[in-house]
Amino acid sequence: MNFKEAQEYIEYIGKFGSVLGLEPIRELLDRLGNPQDRLDFVHIAGTNGKGSTLAFISTILKCAGCKVGRYISPVVFDYLEKIQVNGECISEEEFSLLAARVKDAADSMEKDGLQHPTAFEVETALAFLYFESQGCDVVVLETGLGGKLDATNIIRNTKCAVITSISMDHMGVLGSTLGEIAANKAGIIKSGAVVVSAMQEHEAEEAIRLEAAKYGCEVRIADMGQACDIEYGFEKQRFSYKGYRNLEISLAGSCQISNAILAVEAADALKAAGYPVSEDALRRGLKEASWTGRFTPIHREPFFIIDGAHNIDAAIKLKESLKLYFSGRRLIFIIGIFADKEHEKIIREMAPLASKIITVTPPGPRGMPAEALADEIRRFNKNVTWATGLEEAALESMKAAGPEDVIVAFGSLSYLGEMKRIIERLFH
Repeated sequence: MNFKEAQEYIEYIGKFGSVLGLEPIRELLDRLGNPQDRLDFVHIAGTNGKGSTLAFISTILKCAGCKVGRYISPVVFDYLEKIQVNGECISEEEFSLLAARVKDAADSMEKDGLQHPTAFEVETALAFLYFESQGCDVVVLETGLGGKLDATNIIRNTKCAVITSISMDHMGVLGSTLGEIAANKAGIIKSGAVVVSAMQEHEAEEAIRLEAAKYGCEVRIADMGQACDIEYGFEKQRFSYKGYRNLEISLAGSCQISNAILAVEAADALKAAGYPVSEDALRRGLKEASWTGRFTPIHREPFFIIDGAHNIDAAIKLKESLKLYFSGRRLIFIIGIFADKEHEKIIREMAPLASKIITVTPPGPRGMPAEALADEIRRFNKNVTWATGLEEAALESMKAAGPEDVIVAFGSLSYLGEMKRIIERLFH
């Protein structure tokens, strides 16, 4: 199997959709020798901030001298970003070899009358095989959907369970209340793990503490109230937290300091568990961490920013960041969003801020048609048009913008990588 064939296989089984539950992934991994049982994990669940928190924690551990696997979803630029070791993506050759091995196991399941694993389950099993083959000291793992029944939750050796900010998300799947959603995401908690959580609404925190108590796990809260000396900035930001003075991060966005504080608490928990996390490694890891697609500038004069704000909580954080860094500037939005997201709430929050809006259709069957999205936005902002493609939207936004204006593309991570490539090709 070559890389093209491996991609076609993943794409083919992706048409069967996703199914929450652990039995298929358990059977698949059992046939592959259960590589996950020989790995240690930092497992991250939550609604927003998972990727940035993963970037902080994995970079801190790398700076501490650990060999660190990273498993992320969704990706922004390249499919192989999904599986990394110390920031280096799996190669096409290695991916193809392991994909063939996983396919053989998946096909044998189907031959035995069992359900064929989903694309995400196949990718997760492949990642575990790769991390084991690379001799990773620790794997920082992001859930795909929820927590309790997510395929990543098949792991046993969770050293630290990290829960980022939780809000109403995937209500039809994870629960109808904040408490139910939090309980689902807290399902990643395992015996022997330290639980590190962002500050939550009372209902969500109570659900997390109840789940932790079942396993006798310590709970640490990343308390923004203990942060001080905060300096927001577009190029770099600084803060002090507990005993750490003047910590610096390079990720922009008003929410990133709270994500960094969550990573600091996780790093302290991992140090207590025996990982060699020095203060120097903590400082370097926070400063060196990068996470493209979260309030990321891809052009200047005018500023062109891409951001993966895909739900109302993330949209509110994006709005805060725009007001913090670009108060008084003229804003032009490019919006592409999935139909199953809270698009009306996001539009209501964001549309009035823009002087001009261009809608696009994200790739895949979940993408809301640009014309339908424009019709919905028109209720809140009359100056909206829809584009037939991303290049048309990029050209129209750059033509409309002056050097001091700010263009922001957001709504779904799925189209941001291609948008970045278009801007670089046309304007750099």
